[in-house]
Amino acid sequence: MNPPALEAPSALQHCDVFVIGGGPAGATMAALLAREGRDVVIAEKARHPRFHIGESLLPANVALFDRLGLRDRIEAIGMPKWGVEFVSPTHDEPSHLEFAEAWDKSMPYAWQVRRSALDEILFRHAAETGARAFEQCRVREVAFDAGGATLRTETTADDGAKTTQHWRAKFVVDASGRDTLLANQFGSKRKNPKHASSAIFGHYTGVQRHPGKREGDITIFWFAHGWFWFIPLADGTTSIGAVCWPRYLHARKKPLKDFFADTIALAPKLAARLEGATLVDDTVHATGNYSYGGTRCAGDRWLMLGDAYAFIDPVFSSGVYLAMHSAFAGADAVRTRLDRPAHALLARRVFERTMRHGPREFSWFIFRVTNPTMREFFMHPANPLRMREAILSVLAGDIFGRKPFRGALALFKLVYLGSALRHAARSWAAWRRRRQDIRDLGPLAGETILENR
Repeated sequence: MNPPALEAPSALQHCDVFVIGGGPAGATMAALLAREGRDVVIAEKARHPRFHIGESLLPANVALFDRLGLRDRIEAIGMPKWGVEFVSPTHDEPSHLEFAEAWDKSMPYAWQVRRSALDEILFRHAAETGARAFEQCRVREVAFDAGGATLRTETTADDGAKTTQHWRAKFVVDASGRDTLLANQFGSKRKNPKHASSAIFGHYTGVQRHPGKREGDITIFWFAHGWFWFIPLADGTTSIGAVCWPRYLHARKKPLKDFFADTIALAPKLAARLEGATLVDDTVHATGNYSYGGTRCAGDRWLMLGDAYAFIDPVFSSGVYLAMHSAFAGADAVRTRLDRPAHALLARRVFERTMRHGPREFSWFIFRVTNPTMREFFMHPANPLRMREAILSVLAGDIFGRKPFRGALALFKLVYLGSALRHAARSWAAWRRRRQDIRDLGPLAGETILENR
């Protein structure tokens, strides 16, 4: 149920669309609608550039940057990412996969990026296209009625002074990331019962990278309590993070920096590549229990984008792509509601299907990525009936629309099930351990929440 309407002051600022959040989802939406001549306001609670985790992009992202006219700008700040490497503690040699080997050969690479730089490019581009862009502007409340919505914002000046403003919008887009503003207001946010994980991470200089073309590839290191990411950035730093089961992080009895060092030591092959490396700013971050979803992602005059609706796990670097793709899909729903309201319900249902599809497509792999059976497939990726190409297509983000690899992907899932049944004792033990490890144990001590917008 919506809250009661706000008391409207005599002077209201008006706009067609109010976008909450200035990350990839919100900035993409604002740019798409503003370049059509619509009056769009976008409000970002921080000031760009601001730190953000989630630096690895997918090949499917490239086409979206092309549609925005931003490929050259992203290329200028990015480290080319041609593939992914998997390193297992139970296998002598790593496994390396290239996106060019996917079913669709037209998406061979993506980039690793500093999110502070990427997000600022997208936000400034929204302003260039005509959106009214506000920073250090936090939306405090939204009230809906039959004609639109009234929003109360609070803007913080550099000297700390705060100014309250009321806005009247025909449509509201929630791209607030892990703040999940509307989901919290509606009570529609739910922790994911099938998955829970926490992360600790930092940035390093002096890390041992692969030579040549593979320098920018992401590496996934499995270890006893989850997996690590290894993301080389163009400025010479490398993002290192451990995604762990909550139970492991809650066992911490020492400062976070020391605990992270101990965790890295549990993955000797990663520790070897960090030998002699320096932790930037001597700082380690933690974020916990971040897998969630919503029961609703759209209504008559509002919708949620990206992480404002759902977030699962960063293992396949899907966050930025799903956020931006949701903006392209959501723009159709917004313009239909504003221009052809008789068709709005159908457009909204199409958008809702898109929003459910993305997390579901990745989740099948995410829920199984630490399972020994799935690990064997990634470490020995054969290609019978083009199954390897189908898996690589998913890893590249090529998941929307009718795809010719669907049959091969379905066959792979059957083969996976058969292999799990052949090793029933191992599969049962892995399933039981995962059930214990994903139990929600509450927030972490000293936890820093970083929204993946």
